[in-house]
Amino acid sequence: MDLADLIAPEAVYPSLKAKTKKQVLQELAQKAAALTRVDAREIFDTLLQREHLGSTGVGRGIAIPHGRLATLPNIVSVFARLDEPIDFEALDNEPVDLIFLLLAPEHAGADHLKALARISRLLREPSTIERLRASRDRAALYSVLTEPAVHAA
Repeated sequence: MDLADLIAPEAVYPSLKAKTKKQVLQELAQKAAALTRVDAREIFDTLLQREHLGSTGVGRGIAIPHGRLATLPNIVSVFARLDEPIDFEALDNEPVDLIFLLLAPEHAGADHLKALARISRLLREPSTIERLRASRDRAALYSVLTEPAVHAA
């Protein structure tokens, strides 16, 4: 699965301003709603429910909030780099500044998991994380996010 299939250039935000985890999720829900025509409140509620199960802050300043929505026609992603890192209750207790939102239709079980795995692989690479933090504009971020996956031998 290629990330270019999951995220559009207009779904990349190089400088999101938010002070709390809740604010970030609200902002991302608004951005996703604009891309999907799904109600922002429905998206936000889905993300909040998922966070109640455990933080999607995976460590090293990265969060991958995700959820499934019955009203969503296809998988949608939004990427944001925060102006200031925030507490996201991450597994390593480090503040988060890189957030990759993933929303999938309710029926997209395997595809949702494949997309999460692909995002996780990308964000495991220290050089990729450094380049995402160093990139200041949408085009540069999108380029880093959509580079072809390097397959291990």
